[in-house]
Amino acid sequence: MPRYQDEFRRSIESPEAFWAEQADRLPWFTPPRTILRHDDQGHARWYEDGELNLCHAALDHHVEQGRGEQAAIHWDSPVTDQKRTLSYRQLRDRVACFAGALRELGVGYGDRVVIYMPMVPEALIAMMACARLGAVHSVVFGGFAPHELAVRIEDAEPRVVVTASCGIEIDRIVPYKPIVDEALASSMHKPVACVLLQRENHVAELDEGDHDWEALEASAEPAACVPVKATDPLYILYTSGTTGRPKGVVRDTGGYGVALHYSMETVYDMAPGEVFFSASDVGWVVGHSYIVYAPLLRGCTTVVYEGKPVRTPDAGAFWRLIAEYRVKSFFTAPTAFRAIKKEDPEGEWLSRYDLSCLESLFLAGERLDPPTFHWLQDRLDVPVIDHWWQTETGWPVAANLQGLEPMPIKAGSATVPVPGFDVRVLDREGRRAMAQEQGAVVIKEPMPPGCLAGIWRDPERFHSAYMAAFPGVYLTGDGGYVDEEGYLFIMGRTDDVINVAGHRLSTGEMEEVVGAHPAVAECAVIGIQDALKGQVPVGLVILKDGFTGDEALLEAELIERVRQWIGPIACLRQVLVVDRLPKTRSGKILRKLLRNIADGQAYGIPSTIDDPASLESVHGTMRRHRVGASQQARLE
Repeated sequence: MPRYQDEFRRSIESPEAFWAEQADRLPWFTPPRTILRHDDQGHARWYEDGELNLCHAALDHHVEQGRGEQAAIHWDSPVTDQKRTLSYRQLRDRVACFAGALRELGVGYGDRVVIYMPMVPEALIAMMACARLGAVHSVVFGGFAPHELAVRIEDAEPRVVVTASCGIEIDRIVPYKPIVDEALASSMHKPVACVLLQRENHVAELDEGDHDWEALEASAEPAACVPVKATDPLYILYTSGTTGRPKGVVRDTGGYGVALHYSMETVYDMAPGEVFFSASDVGWVVGHSYIVYAPLLRGCTTVVYEGKPVRTPDAGAFWRLIAEYRVKSFFTAPTAFRAIKKEDPEGEWLSRYDLSCLESLFLAGERLDPPTFHWLQDRLDVPVIDHWWQTETGWPVAANLQGLEPMPIKAGSATVPVPGFDVRVLDREGRRAMAQEQGAVVIKEPMPPGCLAGIWRDPERFHSAYMAAFPGVYLTGDGGYVDEEGYLFIMGRTDDVINVAGHRLSTGEMEEVVGAHPAVAECAVIGIQDALKGQVPVGLVILKDGFTGDEALLEAELIERVRQWIGPIACLRQVLVVDRLPKTRSGKILRKLLRNIADGQAYGIPSTIDDPASLESVHGTMRRHRVGASQQARLE
């Protein structure tokens, strides 16, 4: 790997020179002279004296360079039987007008805007309009319940909320207005306005303080791009934490733009004019980085898909999109292909489409299990690449770099660290682990451009959550190992966050909901392996003395409470009533023991819950299991 090793070495040994070269490739208003500075806590701050605007870099710049008529967005919505293509010029003009509309509502530099939208072009337009004004957007996934939306509104304190009349699933319409109204009613912070995009599938009634998107955009004066500092926040994106309270990850502007532009070329091998497709949602970091900003910064065409990987009886949804839009590189989560594999085990739908345009398939968000990897590898004549990154990093930490030096693929590995990321595996004492020895995966500071700049209005949490465990390194929360050839293997979370279909969820937050029920004395929520979603949450509860109700009805009620409080994405699978939870002498629940039980690493419990017998085994073990004081001390 001589080419990779040379680039990686330069990025680690001479980070300022390396990232200065990459910064030169963006259209700055004021090019940076100070490339790297460390703040009072020792964290990296990139390009602090540079000024730019990411909307300008992603749209106006390409129009000025002659790409105005090139497609910027292909929107494909099988749930509404609609398709639409916007050129770079059309997208720039609509963004400028909507930015003008937001400006008329009082949105300006540094103000926050919460966006709660389905997968429609207007979601991207709203994000880019905020960037154009120097405002900070906070996109909330449209599957979250009112409480989750309210928590984010209270923390971000937006001036305006932007939403739509509805989201559309395969077999149902989800009205968004009641969700937003309930969230605003319960939030202590009250935005000055709500902008609503009316969809023909469901038209919502506007109340006082509500504004119709179409009318606002039609009457607004286009807004110019506002120069912002590279260190100014571009967005806040909330991610699950072990406490149950979401963390508002803050992303800066300049470093993020430089990193995404670099990754599109180096990791994904994408050139201007080529088509990139990420089957995610704008509410997640993948959507922010690789549906919206990265493809447009690179001058590519991005596919915006409002649909599911499988639309019964059609298991060829992804293949159709790749063939129709001539996608070069495709990126999604393993869960999507497990669903496709279930519906089309022999891959018959593949043969119905011309996929000669496809050159690489990337997967991330959760572990790519070997059966799914081999199923794809046996059927696609392209590299099937598992790569690893996080909401906090904003772009890939480890990957098989198709634009730099493609490498042999190993099942279960995220390949090698991307230049800029000094990835290490540490044992419990903080020493560097030997090859094949599992430990905590960390990244040595300075973190490269594009990584989180902090937690919104909570610097102490930023330090305690990521920097306090080991001096001088960022703690990823993932465990893994490096093999003799330098390949990184990520084995899973080491904290109380679980990964459900590629989405990080806090077990602590679910415990708060379950534990608030008047019948529950104590509870724990753990993740159990699932063949389709990777992990699903299961609740373990101790009932209060004197409970005489029906346990089956209580279980249904608790599952519905979690669904209503967090959203359907939480999908609490089952609630098991137990006599006791294993604890330390101080009363702390032994969560590691519970995770080991759930993973089948102890007591012979099956490692999946694909059948009722597996769940009954977990249930029975928890009923039988008694941990004495001496055992508790040893287990701890």
